Amino acid sequence: MNVPFSTVNYTSQLIEDQQARTAADTLINDASVRLTTGSNGFDDTFQIRGFTVPAGDVGFNGLYGLVSSSHVPAQIIERIELLKGPGALINGMAPGGSVGGGINIVSKRAPEIPFARLTPIFMSAGNYGLYAETSRRFGENKEWGVRFNGVGRNGEASIDGGNWQSGLGALSLDYRGERLRWTLDAISQNDDTRNFRPQMTIASNVPAIPAPPDARSNWYPGTMLRQRDNTIASGIEYDLTEALTAYAGLGYREGENAQSFPDSRVAGFTSGIDALGNFRLINAYYDSYTKTVSGNVGLRSRFETGFIGHAVNVAFTGYNQEAGNAYVTSGYSVPSNIYNPSPLPVITAARNAPRRASDTTLTSVAVADTMSFLNDAVLVTVGGRHQMVKQDAFSTLTGAMTSSYDAAATTPLAGVVFKPWQNVSLYANYAEGLSQGTIVGPGYSNTGAVLAPFKSTQQEAGVKVDWGNITTTAAVFQIARPSQIRTASNALAYDGEQRNRGVELSAYGLLLPGLRGMASATFLRPELTSPTNPLERGNDAPGVPDKTFSAGLDWDTPWVRGLALNGRVIYTSGSYLTSANLLRFPDWTRVDVGARYATSLNGRPVTIRANIENLFDKRYWLTTGTFVTAASPRTYIVSAAFDF
Repeated sequence: MNVPFSTVNYTSQLIEDQQARTAADTLINDASVRLTTGSNGFDDTFQIRGFTVPAGDVGFNGLYGLVSSSHVPAQIIERIELLKGPGALINGMAPGGSVGGGINIVSKRAPEIPFARLTPIFMSAGNYGLYAETSRRFGENKEWGVRFNGVGRNGEASIDGGNWQSGLGALSLDYRGERLRWTLDAISQNDDTRNFRPQMTIASNVPAIPAPPDARSNWYPGTMLRQRDNTIASGIEYDLTEALTAYAGLGYREGENAQSFPDSRVAGFTSGIDALGNFRLINAYYDSYTKTVSGNVGLRSRFETGFIGHAVNVAFTGYNQEAGNAYVTSGYSVPSNIYNPSPLPVITAARNAPRRASDTTLTSVAVADTMSFLNDAVLVTVGGRHQMVKQDAFSTLTGAMTSSYDAAATTPLAGVVFKPWQNVSLYANYAEGLSQGTIVGPGYSNTGAVLAPFKSTQQEAGVKVDWGNITTTAAVFQIARPSQIRTASNALAYDGEQRNRGVELSAYGLLLPGLRGMASATFLRPELTSPTNPLERGNDAPGVPDKTFSAGLDWDTPWVRGLALNGRVIYTSGSYLTSANLLRFPDWTRVDVGARYATSLNGRPVTIRANIENLFDKRYWLTTGTFVTAASPRTYIVSAAFDF
């Protein structure tokens, strides 16, 4: 209620009850968040307020680059913090240039009551797993905490003939003293996927968008994906006085990906799927690695000057990532069809080890002051962050530097909260974000090039009302940033500006005794304001829906003690294939249902959960515009949590 931004927090209880596998499965509860990739794909790519937020831009306890750049497993999450709009002042520049919003993962810690739990898991069509967690606190005042979370899965998931094998181990230590607080997280994540959910392009000149194929089908038979992530991160806080706290955090992550990289963008042919589902297919290996160091250090202070209260934060953040890759193609293409796919072309060339492709360093200094007036009835936040970006790109063949830039900018923030009544907050903000330039990936004529860094701006106003058991929010906003296009020469480039104007509405809380609910709606105008082509001026940005709705209920049934039923509806309107706005994807609605039963066995708690996602097995495209993937099919998830 005191923050001049639109924020949402999702708890581990909701994550467990909806049986989320990754953070993405929970974030779609908010209408402003949508996924543009499907489950069992190579990553989770989000869209927040109509702008892309890659998986690599998800923070971990306030630091970027320390969780998997593909999927954040639900088992390590205590809370998901969602901030809508540019968040550069909060945690610094997002490595992937996100401006639509920020996602931060708060890791699990040992609670006061010790426990040990085993949870067998089944997911259709034949994926079995076991989730183990244990936790305990030690010391005279339970100041030391230890928690372990581990999960193993294996078997066919949502692709016919596929296999998803996953292993996770996460150890958390913490200390809670009178003045000192310390945490340590060590995480190892391994995923092997055979026949992962594919993504490809639709040709920009098709007369009609082809119908999505069976969601369990595989357009690229024979794909393989191996992902390895290892993270260690620590944080510390010390209360120097009652009004002054020093804090610091530091983490390191190594990530490796080895994957098949089929592509429908074949030189000399129609690039992508045609209206009948036909395309030309090449195959490739695209192996990569990242080595990331991320940290922060700062001071928080509270004091008063006359009748004005101050909450001041001074922080320094640093981030460095070395990334490398190796791209080897089959050298020839074959005809295929999404409804009757051909086997992948054989790659006869040697599979090279990844070599350095880029080295990125992001540093920043931030100062923010929240001033309070009239017994906190008026809160004014002002601040700024000076950000420095240094990025070098290298040839993976010769090792020579191919491009470089070193840029700096100061991004300001201003926000105000006015509380005419204790339960009502009127707020407004102005924020700017700085994003590092994109390193152009494979499939473009300028692969390896580094685009320049850019600024984005946001203006937002809203109202939050706490009715007691229910909280409602409403916001209007505008975010503008340079838009990216694929040029006629197949290069990735900036072209004018994309300006998203929108309205967000949400409500959540206890509707009736035993009945909890949440609902949200977003209405968006994703306008291209100054493209090179004057015929596209005023058109909608491709791949961005103009209406999205999410709603869910959770009900404790009165006739069976311990039995609860839940359901969720997710609606997304159609979006355009290209910036020409000639063809539009159909809208889609997904319905999920579930139940859980809490009981005891030999005096020990047992919770049985069963969920069905995409109950009616709807077929629809998930899209960024040109890139598409088929959404996940009807999926059954069953688990039983046994406490010991």
